[in-house]
Amino acid sequence: MLGDKMRRLSRLMGLAIFALVMGCGLVARAEETEFDPAKVSDSLKAIFQFGSVTTKQALNENTVTCITGTIGGTYVQIGADLASVLDDGNNLRVLPIVGRGSVQSVADILFLQGVDIGIVRADTLDYLERKGFAKDIKRQFTYITKLYNEEMQVIAPKSIHSLRDLEGKTVSVDLPNGSTFVTVLTVAERLGMKANFVYIEQRIAMEKLKKGELDAVIVVGGKPYKSVSTFDNDGRFHLVKVDYEKPLQGDYLPTTLTSKDYPNLIADGETVDTIAVPALLAAYNWSPKTDRYRKLTNFVNAFFTKFPQFQKPPFHPKWKEVSLSAPLAGWTRFPAAQDWLDKHGIEPVTRERFETFLRQNPAAAKMQTSDDKEALFKQFQAWEASQNSKAQARPTPR
Repeated sequence: MLGDKMRRLSRLMGLAIFALVMGCGLVARAEETEFDPAKVSDSLKAIFQFGSVTTKQALNENTVTCITGTIGGTYVQIGADLASVLDDGNNLRVLPIVGRGSVQSVADILFLQGVDIGIVRADTLDYLERKGFAKDIKRQFTYITKLYNEEMQVIAPKSIHSLRDLEGKTVSVDLPNGSTFVTVLTVAERLGMKANFVYIEQRIAMEKLKKGELDAVIVVGGKPYKSVSTFDNDGRFHLVKVDYEKPLQGDYLPTTLTSKDYPNLIADGETVDTIAVPALLAAYNWSPKTDRYRKLTNFVNAFFTKFPQFQKPPFHPKWKEVSLSAPLAGWTRFPAAQDWLDKHGIEPVTRERFETFLRQNPAAAKMQTSDDKEALFKQFQAWEASQNSKAQARPTPR
């Protein structure tokens, strides 16, 4: 009996020694794989050395801030993508800032200290000038690239069949520091349509629509727009058609929403025609001799060089629409951006190519006025830009 106890004790001691040896081995291996946090990356190194004057100087010299939009919108996702791809230790850091929309972003770029670039809708500056809020404001801005087109999405009961059916109705157009209201009011003015436009934050507006307190909610943003795609439709609502009428053809483009974009609002296999307005990456028109100009040039070189990465998953699908060379009427491109495009032989859509397109297209015979021709040119630009973006996304042959 005593022998059995001794044998059991011996086995337990053996197991204890084995466990101790294994533990020491694991600790040894753990020690071998541990890292000094200061050696993990330049970014962490900068944090740990924050007290260094040199580090602070490097961080400030090479950080570009980007004012975006509200949480859940396309702008804020584009800003996050820029940071994800372009952040490169102390060489370049992109710092996205949650904003309030296009109108507020214009003011922030002009007046908020430290804001370098921002996402702005193309019709915003014209609206501010037309309403007398600003004078010659376009001369104070430059653009790095046209980004993508933002679609008008009109959510309403199925009794509303077109935008013009909202005449005299109560329609929410988001808050007045955003940009949806700019596009909606501009479109309404051009069509001569009068409605009771109210300014309600989108999430609240969607609930009021369900309760029958609103006749429609209009959202202008890159599809799929979160507040639209997550709208809990009980079968009473749909997306309303917006016709591409002549008064809209100067600044807007025709486009289509599909059931794949919004299965909650468009029946399977069906489409809804609407209009779109370009969004762009804008900056203050700094002098080439300034440090802010240098920072923007550094950003452009990294952004344009790495651009093909944005057009692949997991980044926002709207990047696939972006063409770096797409022109933007009435805007002046940031000189360093134009220099990069020229150096790499990337040309915009030209009138010569358009004229060739007309000669080879039966639609040319139907062109009655210069306005009709200009509208078709804008459509051709949009199509050409989409083709260019596909080409840019292809890997360069070795």
